[in-house]
Amino acid sequence: MRNQPHSFHIPVMGTGFTIDTPLKVARYGISSVISLVDDVLIEQVRKFHCDRLGELFEPIGAGEDDARARRITAYLNLVDGIVRRQSLALQAAPFEDGSEITRYFRMLPDSPLKMAYEEMLVAPDGPEKERRQALLRPLAVPGSIDVNIMTKLDSDAYRNGQKLSPECADAMAALRGFARSALSSAIIFSAGINQRLYRYAATFDDFFADESGQLKKTIILKVSDFHSAEVQGKFLAKRGLWVSEFRIESGLNCGGHAFATDGHLLGPVLEEFKQKRPELILALREAYLKALDAQGRPASQAPGNARITVQGGIGTALENDFLLRYYLLDGTGWGTPFLLVPEATNVDRNQLEKLLLAKPGDVFLSDSSPLGVPFWNLRTSSSEEARRRRNEAGNPGSPCPKGYATFNTEFTETPVCLASRTYITRKLEHLAEENLSEEQLAFSRQSVLAKSCLCHDLAGGVALNYDFDAKATPAICCGPNIVNFSKLASLEEMVGHIYGRLCLLANSERPNMFVQELRLYVEHLRQEIKRFSIGLSRRPQGYFATFQENLLAGVDYYRGLAKQFIDDQRGRFLEELESLQAEIERVLVPVAAPSPKK
Repeated sequence: MRNQPHSFHIPVMGTGFTIDTPLKVARYGISSVISLVDDVLIEQVRKFHCDRLGELFEPIGAGEDDARARRITAYLNLVDGIVRRQSLALQAAPFEDGSEITRYFRMLPDSPLKMAYEEMLVAPDGPEKERRQALLRPLAVPGSIDVNIMTKLDSDAYRNGQKLSPECADAMAALRGFARSALSSAIIFSAGINQRLYRYAATFDDFFADESGQLKKTIILKVSDFHSAEVQGKFLAKRGLWVSEFRIESGLNCGGHAFATDGHLLGPVLEEFKQKRPELILALREAYLKALDAQGRPASQAPGNARITVQGGIGTALENDFLLRYYLLDGTGWGTPFLLVPEATNVDRNQLEKLLLAKPGDVFLSDSSPLGVPFWNLRTSSSEEARRRRNEAGNPGSPCPKGYATFNTEFTETPVCLASRTYITRKLEHLAEENLSEEQLAFSRQSVLAKSCLCHDLAGGVALNYDFDAKATPAICCGPNIVNFSKLASLEEMVGHIYGRLCLLANSERPNMFVQELRLYVEHLRQEIKRFSIGLSRRPQGYFATFQENLLAGVDYYRGLAKQFIDDQRGRFLEELESLQAEIERVLVPVAAPSPKK
């Protein structure tokens, strides 16, 4: 498994915010993730960087054969080549103030490599210092250029009204584009299992170890609980595919889409991984070796471990260090704070100003996503403003220019998006025929009208920054953690914040990340009960009671965990737990299906 110079990574954010982040941070040893959702954007960004560097750009038209996969391959090959050149130039740079290689080593966390650099600095000038510098240069390796596929975004492709083969579907084509690229990096599968996609991965040799046991391309699973990791990991292992990392993300305290668990909180989830990690790896390895044997592949150099990392709502160096130390994790993910680092991510100036001014009420868990999954949104974003203007003008919905979330066939034979003008217009007309109560009708209308064209708008910041579309209305998918930061930061400053060299927090009253997530789950439970009470949710009997029990069990776990905290943290943490426990116990949990309200 690849050595990681840093103990953190920058996760995927939207479709555009990290689209070219590797070009900005990889040479400094920082790993980041590119979204493979939007091949239109990918093609535009490829042209932008080719033009910027004076390289030949050969366009791949949308109507050409296998255009989506070929666009992705071409872009990833471009990024890979640029980062390789950047890394070689960095390794050849002089060790002096302001140089690229000095910047590389100064940003590293405390580690043997950082110590070797510091020893070089104090070595006497001459042959000894030069010898140490020569040893350090090849160790300044770049971060990984990883990619993300949201497995739910796997719309079938159509041509002239006819559905094409499964290999042409969006996620399948994106996987093929990555698999055929020159990259030696990881693909992150998020949003749950996609069996046909996972089976398809097993058709590409780069996901299998070579004779020396090396994997050119690795698999990372983003999960929110242990059961999901176990099920998906075994499914892949039985096909000879090894999961090199399980990336645990908070169900609610994250950015973008929020995949809430049934009240299983991050702390207890991490504890389960900590306790069961050996047996998980053993079970996966057994299935993996058996599959390799059945396929006639060599297994003598099979991987023996898998990294475990966590992301979602981490805000301080103390939290970061605690997670790594107590849960024996291999790394952490920092996403939302990097939206305020212009040299690392792509956010247009207007949205940056809105992020800097964001208050807790401005960041909300919305119905904006056409996937029907709760989505963290910025109420003041240009996308939200444009959506509200269209609704007020009586012209709701989007023309659906990209169509990556076309799944609904309620009114059409060919799938359409829930945020499209076609669907919203028909759905609003049809609501009047669904025999709903006034409360149900109002709630349903609000949910239908909340949908945004995220496929297009999440690329808006890049479109403005790189002059693709001066009329773009960007959406921002920041997590609630954004309100704790209120100024732009350099890359060095944000890395320094993560490692405890300085503090960028603007909110001294910020709650512990575990407390924040618990608060979000309490509010989520209330909202789910409200939907259920008016007959718009079909949760099974006992669901809410189990949810409440899981939250209370989480409180008990955190009460014990507080013994690991330093004194000045423990008191406030326990007080907030007591208050939240009282809130949870006051929630009236329904035990039977409500009568339809007319």
